[in-house]
Amino acid sequence: MISAGDLRKGTTFESEGQVYTVIDFLHVKPGKGAAFVRTKLRNVISGGVTETTFNPTAKLQDVVIERKEMQYLYTDGSLYYFMDQETYEQIPLSFEQVESAIKFLKENMFATIKFYKGEAFSVEAPNFVELQITSCEPGVKGNTATNAMKPATLETGAIVPVPLFVNEGEIIRVDTRTGEYMERVQG
Repeated sequence: MISAGDLRKGTTFESEGQVYTVIDFLHVKPGKGAAFVRTKLRNVISGGVTETTFNPTAKLQDVVIERKEMQYLYTDGSLYYFMDQETYEQIPLSFEQVESAIKFLKENMFATIKFYKGEAFSVEAPNFVELQITSCEPGVKGNTATNAMKPATLETGAIVPVPLFVNEGEIIRVDTRTGEYMERVQG
């Protein structure tokens, strides 16, 4: 059992026969009345998002989520295929299951797949990935006094704000949790 006051992003629990993962949370302590925890939850099985408030002392049933490192192989229309490196079994996942990670994954990269009772429900990209910029505006020399940013499209299709000095064709490191530019990678 876990206490609602201990909920954090990514925590998974069971409530009323459904399994939820916390997308966002906020501990609220109003001037009058009791404190409460406002949460935004995603149903692990259906993918639906709900907002719920809990008393911080409420007890929730903790669930076991299996995590497995798998290789992203390819996409075939609406399905994304991942391969288990131990059994070489391939599993197809829908866009809803890979939505948050796919913009940072290219073929043959590894990702963490989350399973609940043998069913895959979510994909996590590695925390940092190195991707090539396929298009962005050229940087203007001398225009780097401020930390101005420009949009850059990466080889996976993701659009990331980058500093003005970064150019098309360069490889950059991106934090997949926030979608932020970290640094240029020397080739």
